[in-house]
Amino acid sequence: MAEQRPPAASSVFDQAVEGVRAILFRDDLTVHEIPAPQGLAPHALAIAGDVRSSPDDASSPYGTGRLVLLFDPDEPTAWNGPWRIVCFAQAPLEPEIGVDPLLADVAWTWLTDALDSRHAGFHSASGTATKTLSKGFGTLAAEGDGAQIELRASWSPEGAIAPHVEAWAELVCMLAGLPPGSEGIAMLGSRRSPRG
Repeated sequence: MAEQRPPAASSVFDQAVEGVRAILFRDDLTVHEIPAPQGLAPHALAIAGDVRSSPDDASSPYGTGRLVLLFDPDEPTAWNGPWRIVCFAQAPLEPEIGVDPLLADVAWTWLTDALDSRHAGFHSASGTATKTLSKGFGTLAAEGDGAQIELRASWSPEGAIAPHVEAWAELVCMLAGLPPGSEGIAMLGSRRSPRG
């Protein structure tokens, strides 16, 4: 009887990547692969997502995000496992919303709620939520006041990887003002400031 061997690390990672590539994202979130950062893990996949009112938009004034999936079979101590997800999401806000003292807490809650709603187990989470207020002067005075929310987070996923990527996509859309279930609803671009 042949000895059972665990699957090679590359095939485990490749299976996860195929699962990510098979995800169907909502129409107003354009997602594509980008070069993965080097040196963080033996295996890495990176994707970018931009919220757009139309697939033909050249840029995204609504919100953007990045996600990096890392796999290291040596299980780094800080990860407490072989997998790690690192994500970034940001969106412009109306200045009145940007001054809300609970905004950073809400942004973190949106991430954890999105993970929970997909039964995407995780541990060893960390992150920061930053809100920025800006005011233009001189030749930028006409742009007026601006605000932005930015969330950077990482966690070690449990179970299938695809639900974690779906939760990240929901977070990017939530920060851009698109709640779950709002697919196909027109975006109010005139209320968003393109300042970044």
